[in-house]
Amino acid sequence: MHCPYCRNTDTRVVDSRVADDGGAIRRRRTCPACEKRFSTVEQMQLVVVKRSGATEPFTREKAVAGVRKACKGRPVSEDDLACLGQKVEDALRASGWAEVPANEVGLAILGPLRELDEVAYLRFASVYKAFESAEAFEEEIAILRAERSVEQTAIPTQPVPSSTG
Repeated sequence: MHCPYCRNTDTRVVDSRVADDGGAIRRRRTCPACEKRFSTVEQMQLVVVKRSGATEPFTREKAVAGVRKACKGRPVSEDDLACLGQKVEDALRASGWAEVPANEVGLAILGPLRELDEVAYLRFASVYKAFESAEAFEEEIAILRAERSVEQTAIPTQPVPSSTG
């Protein structure tokens, strides 16, 4: 690590701490040449493997950009998109892969997007899953409806307290 002040290559780690919920390490360093201190952050780089075999670093903004198009005209804020991007990145990092196949990025987007906005989900899924007919849309809508009805019937009801006693 080069000292940012004098460019000396012989820096020494004084302290290391886990940061970003374990996703990074913050190191406090000192330079023996100029005696100045500085901090560095080491973060695991998540790499996306494209269908062509090429790799590129995962960027949350690129994932959110595709979702943003699907959300055009929908009541979805930039904060909502930022939260979705964080959820996607967290899910991909939790998967334990250093190199994530591109299709897994799309799969990681589908769940949080469905929770955020079903119409945007259908738009995104239509491109991601390559719908080729109206029937494909109908099938996806039927799946959404079935999952929604299962979720609604799975909500436990609270017993009503009696007033006798």
